[in-house]
Amino acid sequence: MSNHSWTYTAGADGIGVLTLDVPERSANTLSSAVLIELESVLTGIEAAPPRGLIIRSGKKSGFIAGADVHEFTTLGSVEQALVLIRRGQRLCDRIAALRCPVVALLQGFALGGGMELALACRYRVGVDDGCLTLGLPEVQLGIHPGFGGTVRSVQLVGVRAAMDMMLTGKTFRADRALKMGLVDRLAPADGAEAACRDLLLQQPAPHRPKLLERLLSLSIGRSFLKDALRRQVASRVRREHYPAPFAIVDLWAKHGARGRKAYDAEAQSIAELFQTSTARNLVRVFQLQDRLKALGARNPAADAIRRVHVVGAGIMGGDIAAWCALRGFEVTLQDRSLEHVAPALERAKALFAKRIHDSAARAEATRRLTADVEGVAVPDADVVIEAIFENLEAKRALYAQLLPRMKPAALLATNTSSIVLETLTEGMADPGRFVGLHFFNPVAQMPLVEIIQGLQTRDEILGTATSFIRRLDKLPLPCRSAPGFLVNRVLIPYMQEGMTAVEEGILPEVVDAAATAFGMPMGPVELADVVGLDTCHHVGEIIGAAIKRKPPIPLKRLEALLAAKTLGRKSGQGYYRWVEGKAQKQKVAEDAVPADLVDRLMLTFVNESVACLRERVVADADLVDAGVIFGAGFAPFRGGPLNWARAEGKAHLLGRLERLTLQHGSRFEPDPGWSAL
Repeated sequence: MSNHSWTYTAGADGIGVLTLDVPERSANTLSSAVLIELESVLTGIEAAPPRGLIIRSGKKSGFIAGADVHEFTTLGSVEQALVLIRRGQRLCDRIAALRCPVVALLQGFALGGGMELALACRYRVGVDDGCLTLGLPEVQLGIHPGFGGTVRSVQLVGVRAAMDMMLTGKTFRADRALKMGLVDRLAPADGAEAACRDLLLQQPAPHRPKLLERLLSLSIGRSFLKDALRRQVASRVRREHYPAPFAIVDLWAKHGARGRKAYDAEAQSIAELFQTSTARNLVRVFQLQDRLKALGARNPAADAIRRVHVVGAGIMGGDIAAWCALRGFEVTLQDRSLEHVAPALERAKALFAKRIHDSAARAEATRRLTADVEGVAVPDADVVIEAIFENLEAKRALYAQLLPRMKPAALLATNTSSIVLETLTEGMADPGRFVGLHFFNPVAQMPLVEIIQGLQTRDEILGTATSFIRRLDKLPLPCRSAPGFLVNRVLIPYMQEGMTAVEEGILPEVVDAAATAFGMPMGPVELADVVGLDTCHHVGEIIGAAIKRKPPIPLKRLEALLAAKTLGRKSGQGYYRWVEGKAQKQKVAEDAVPADLVDRLMLTFVNESVACLRERVVADADLVDAGVIFGAGFAPFRGGPLNWARAEGKAHLLGRLERLTLQHGSRFEPDPGWSAL
């Protein structure tokens, strides 16, 4: 029998195969339509059950990516959400209750609702090809598993492993999934279906967690563990900002992942979470991410890129080169001497060791990255990325050396963080081939890359650069060439306001506490230390001069730190003392934060975002929000600064800006762009 997305075939050996292949989609998702079809298919299987059933994907991309996230935006009430959730729960219950053993054949990814469907099967076989990625990442959307996952995950792997998976949203690779019992067997792609058939014919006892893990879910065990889990969650996020992880612990603490009431409570909890602003905004962030990905549509010119040459082996240049090699490109790295390149190669080895589990693949990535002090690879490079220090004349001199040696079709890019392209291209024979590729530090962790188009940058060059960045698995954000582009243009005034508050006598810890209370992952003073105080000062001067904005008072504390060469985290001392990469802070009482300090910081951030929209640094308000979420860490649960401004109410925020202007000066005057917001 065949349906639109599901196909069921019965083999001569009595083993049935149920295949999901959602038409016109690159990945399978469990939309309402797909779930409704599954109801019909299961009815037929229940009427005439096979000897065993294999559930698999018909797509090479993976098993099932989860529920259809875009449907979440249509759930306008708890009642509507319950309809979707209960349908998914019933289907998983029916799979678990089939009068035959069922095995899920997991290739690529099995995430969210897809993983929950697999948990409802008696067995799971993973394809061991280096691509297996399993998890329950719903918490990243402000919700938790809803198709029975909060119950079945604990029953299968134990409370500690299940909580680690659900509370963090992290995914697991093949070896870890086998060790924890998330899959029963691993098999190569060409032997995976045979492994499934063997399980169905042998029918070993299903996996169970160890006795201690089972005891922890009993009443006495829960009373011992629940408070520790809550403290663990509270150390990372606030309940009022991110309620979902607290709800996961609460469900287990009350029901112990046992019985029908546990499933009913899960359904009610997730239905209520769907209605929170956090979930709506995190779904918005997911959609913004999809939009950025779509901007990097593939094109033949970008597909033809094989060789990348990076000039400048400092932290940024070296890490850009390493990331390009990690993603499969042949990379050469140039600097003044081998001594300058060597540290970058060592950092690259550490990156490859962390990211590549297969030793042969790790060795191949290491081979792809080579030192090239003389720049002999420039004539063969498809992309040349300049990542030297922020000095206009030095950059121009370098381009004059590079361009005559480059292939006519090769892309020339700069990683400048603040200098507008038009000044860099003065005297350049063909400025149309020049583009900005502004990566963020640390390169391996920051997903965004700003794609900067100068007045003369050709559209096809911009398209090639944008597609190239997607090939690097980064999120491209097209920006107009403007001082600081988007992210630094917004961050610099925010950090300067934080440092101004310190200059006024407020402790750095208090300033940063005001920002983290709002939901920022890091306060502006700590961020300045992380970026490097010398970098902040230099970039701040460039951007400040261009937008005619500077701190209202001299930043004497900053000047003293610069004079002493205590530059932040990289030197072990800045505004904070740094030990093993962590700022050493004194605790701050909640009542120590001045009443208007949160507004001083966050309305500076938002006001500058409004200015960027007015000046069309990026195309629209959604791209402003996307850029500062993925590039500056703006509190994701608020959906971006402009989204937050709309939610708070324009008139309300304008009134607060006007009060700040009266109290603290003209730097808080509302940008003219508010009128069009």
